[in-house]
Amino acid sequence: MKYRKMGFLGWEVSVLGFGTMRLPIIQVKDENTQKMKSIIDEKEAIKMIRYAIDNEVNYIDTAYPYHDGESEVLVGKALKDGYREKVHLTTKLPMWMVKKTEDFDLFLKQQIERLQINPDIYLFHGLNKQRLEKIKILNLIEKMEQAKAKGLFKYIGFSFHDNIEVFKEIIDFYHWDCCQIQFNYLDINYQAGTEGLKYAGSKNIAVIIMEPIRGGQLAIPEEKLDSKPEIKMALDNSKIKRTMPDWALQFVWNHPEVSVVLSGMSTMQHVEENLESANSSGVNTLSEDELLTISKLREAYSKYILIPCTSCRYCMPCPNSVSIPFILRIINDLAYWGESGKPRIDFFYNRMAKTQADIEKRKSEGEEFDGAASLCIQCGECLGKCPQQIKIPEIMEKANEIFEKGKKISDVLKL
Repeated sequence: MKYRKMGFLGWEVSVLGFGTMRLPIIQVKDENTQKMKSIIDEKEAIKMIRYAIDNEVNYIDTAYPYHDGESEVLVGKALKDGYREKVHLTTKLPMWMVKKTEDFDLFLKQQIERLQINPDIYLFHGLNKQRLEKIKILNLIEKMEQAKAKGLFKYIGFSFHDNIEVFKEIIDFYHWDCCQIQFNYLDINYQAGTEGLKYAGSKNIAVIIMEPIRGGQLAIPEEKLDSKPEIKMALDNSKIKRTMPDWALQFVWNHPEVSVVLSGMSTMQHVEENLESANSSGVNTLSEDELLTISKLREAYSKYILIPCTSCRYCMPCPNSVSIPFILRIINDLAYWGESGKPRIDFFYNRMAKTQADIEKRKSEGEEFDGAASLCIQCGECLGKCPQQIKIPEIMEKANEIFEKGKKISDVLKL
């Protein structure tokens, strides 16, 4: 295993970290509803985590909501029998659920009880502009520092989902130990992106990378490559031969600012292949030919982006609370994955506020929310703000047909 400095923290971290959001699952019958439901395959998941640790992975990442709260429980079990001492463990405060200052203590206590051990790193989960303001109003930095002083964890950080300007604002707001960002060869200009990676690195903050394979999008199975001919051509024309996951991981590891790359591994094969990739990783080691292949892959993937949204957020805020960038992104995801990916995307869409009454209710209860396409009244205010000249109101109407009326994306939008 190869290791890197964890920012200024004085310890070395394995370049590969085990992310526990996509653990192996099995189907069982719910005793109450008699319906089938998905649960973690506990035996296999523990086997995978311990195999990774036995092969010198020393960073494990989990969070409050993963696997409906069962990820933390599973990780706690996997780290028994002497494995806890071999790793650095991270979990995260569910910021969207925090409504008052006292919630900090309640969630941390519950998470330690689930894990049956204390984490090393505690992150604010999914920071954005709104949640940064919540940190300030509820004095949550003070709560973090108090808990750290009590020895409940050692390091303070955040994971991030917003634009580069907000990322820099958050970085400059506090003397963070670490930050976690989405980064891969498609998302170099998305959210924090390359600019944010370098900005955090310039301050010697440990940078943890999530979504290096973009939820599997950068790992098309060999038997399905014929359906993506531009991507297949980029791979076939490359002088260097790698698997698609390896291309994605090596791109991220090539950046010197990266401390550790998280992979959400679902099978033992994923663990074995990622360990092999980690062992051949390096900083600034990709050749011109390899970088050219990655550039060609990025160009090929662009052919499959239905809506040219860059998530610049110039369209926001919407006067009717529609979460425009998020809706455009999930439409692009659905266009890429097809109807087979709709159940997963529906899960996220159905959590959104769909009426003004729903918005007012959530506001009165101190809850966060994203606004669904059904809130769009076709006012057109966003049209003059979009640098890409996307016909946003028209797409919101079509999103409503897809997610509310159950129409197929192929019948609503030209693919």
